Amino acid sequence: MMMMQAAAETASALNNGLLGAALGAGLAVIGAGLGIGWIGSRAMEGMARQPEIAGTIQTAALILAAFVEGATLFAIVVAFLVQSGVFAALGG
Repeated sequence: MMMMQAAAETASALNNGLLGAALGAGLAVIGAGLGIGWIGSRAMEGMARQPEIAGTIQTAALILAAFVEGATLFAIVVAFLVQSGVFAALGG
C-alpha cells in the first residue's frame, strides 16, 4: 500500500511539474506573439504617418522584435530547465 501511495505522489509531482513547464512555455510564446504583433502594428502606423523615416522605424522595429524573441527563448529554456529539474528531483 505504501509503495502505491509513493508512486501516486511521484506521478502527481511529475504531472504538476510538466504542467507548470508547459504553461510557462505556452505563456512565453503567447506573450512573444502579442509583443511582436504590437511592435509591427506600431511600426506600420509610424511609417504611415512619417514615410520619410520609414527605414529608421523599420530598423528599430526589427531590433525590438529580436529582443522580444530573445526574451521568449530565455523563458522557454527556463521552462524546460524546470521540467528537467522535476525529472531529476524525482529520480528520473
